[in-house]
Formats: sequence, structure tokens, C-alpha cells
Amino acid sequence: MQIFNNWDVVIKGWYIACSSEEIPKSKAKSLELCGQKIVIFRGQDGQIRALNAYCPHLGTDLGIGKVDGNLIRCAFHHWAFDETGMCQDIPCQSEIPTKAKVQAYATEEKYGFIWIYPEAKAPENVVDFDELKGKEIISQADTAFTRTCHHHICMMNGIDAQHLRTIHHLDIQMELSLYRSELGTQIDFTMRGQFPQTTWREKLGQKFLGSTYEYSMRYAHGCIGLLTMMKNVRLFPPLYMIYAYTPIARGKTRIQPIYVTEKRPGMMGFLVSKFLLFCTRWAYYMLRDEDGKIYDNIQFNPQLLLKIDQPLAEYMQYVNQLEPSQWSNNRGLV
Repeated sequence: MQIFNNWDVVIKGWYIACSSEEIPKSKAKSLELCGQKIVIFRGQDGQIRALNAYCPHLGTDLGIGKVDGNLIRCAFHHWAFDETGMCQDIPCQSEIPTKAKVQAYATEEKYGFIWIYPEAKAPENVVDFDELKGKEIISQADTAFTRTCHHHICMMNGIDAQHLRTIHHLDIQMELSLYRSELGTQIDFTMRGQFPQTTWREKLGQKFLGSTYEYSMRYAHGCIGLLTMMKNVRLFPPLYMIYAYTPIARGKTRIQPIYVTEKRPGMMGFLVSKFLLFCTRWAYYMLRDEDGKIYDNIQFNPQLLLKIDQPLAEYMQYVNQLEPSQWSNNRGLV
């Protein structure tokens, strides 16, 4: 099965459901995610759980029920379910049928959001930046927006070396290096090269950053992109940005930008961190709208790839070896 650019497939991976602050302690909310109705609730212990939203009894939406300790209790007949999806209490009888259960989903809170994996257990956590692993971080979410093409197409923007010249007027000669994770769910593209001096931006970049430029894109599960800019340059530490992609309807993708940096001690450290988040946002806005109209009007059909397009071919091969999830068979996207 071709997975790349296929609206009928949802890959096993982490998808943003909502911000963490939307689900306070002892509250529940049901929402649509990749065509699935899911209830998210935070127990008395502060932990987030996620289940299929419909009660197996008569199909009531559990999101209109209430949280009872660390259980979610249906509003209709008060059946209570735990984080594994198993029913733990039926008020009208003591015996609980073996089929009294719903699908449970793995969850993680990271970068200010609640992420959901389309199975009860996930083989790995939400992806990290290598340089920030084990460090306390600050994250800042920008406003989510939509594109009218598949997220696999949007995601290739960061590794399309040719468009840096045609759209962004950056005549940078790029060399590519690749790394694939052991599970095959992540792939890293590192692009590096020498700054030319043909445009004012290139001349300014060489003056302040040095003669070489390097950035990397880490893709996870075909639905998350981690961009690291300003690698190994003068004056600036690296800048980190996340793009989280979610298909919300056939032909429509939601993109959630998140800026990330290390949390630094003291007031001066706080100001430095805020400044770096601002710089990340500024760099992103410098480039975002220049090619947005292209991705809103594209009919992707790669018939002829050039040597410079090698990263695009590598990305398509990577996506096609990922594993479809159970959501692929019952998406509800129209």
C-alpha cells in the first residue's frame, strides 16, 4: 500500500489533541482526531487518559459524563471506565460483562499539548530534539493554521533545496546527510553548505553567522517535523521549532507551530530564552507566507525529480515504510 499522500491512511504516530490547559483536573472533553471521536479526561491524580468516546452500552458520548476519581463515568447509566478502557462499575448490577470495554489510547503531555497515539501503548515517546534531551525547556505555541493539501506534502518544504532559491531567493549550495532511527519511525535530514553572496540576505548571513550554514529536519511518524536552525554558526545558539500535522478532513491539514528553547536560570536567562523564542518566531514568519499559496493550490504528482530533489525522494521512501494504524480503516474523514 502506498502510504505517502494517501488520505485513507493514518500512520501510527503522535497527534495533537488539544492544549494541556484545556483539560484541568477532574474534567473531560470529547473531540475529533483524525476522524475518530475520542474522550480525554484528567483524573484526580492529574494524569491524562484517552478512550474511544462512545460508551459500549448504548453509545452515549462519554465526554458529557463526569470524572469520578480516576475513572470516566457515562452520563446516561453511570457506567465507569478506567484508563485501560475496562468498565469498573455498573450501578444496576455487580457483574461486569467482559465486553464492557472501550478502546484506550496512549497519551503524553509535552510542549504544552496533549498528544494521542492510536493504540493503547506507544513504542516510543513524542519526539525530542537531541540537544534538548534531559533539559528543562520552554515552549510557545503559535496560532494553528490549515493547508488544503496532505501533510506529507507540506512537510517536505523544509528539505526542498530547490525552492530555497526560487521562492526564498537563497542561493545556498546544500549537501545532504541522512540518519534513520532504529525503529524506522524517524529520519533526520541535515543540510549544510557555504554561503554565497548573491543576495542581500546571503551577504548579511555570512557577515553575522560565518561562511557556512547548516540546519536539520527531523521527521517522526510522518506527522511531526522538528526544525533546528542556526547550527554551528557564530553569535547564535541553535533555534528550535516544531511543526505538528493533523489531517482534519479529506483535503485539509491542520498545522500547529511550536517554538522551543532551553530554560535558562535567573532573570537574564529568562530574557535570553524569551529572545530566542522571538527570533525563532521571526525566522518562521520571514518564510511562512512566501510559499503558502503554493501548498494551497498544489496537485502533487512527481513525474520528474532532479538530483537536487534527492531529499524529497528519500522522504517519500521513508513515509511508505511506516505502519498504518487502526484509524486508517475507520477515519470518518469526508
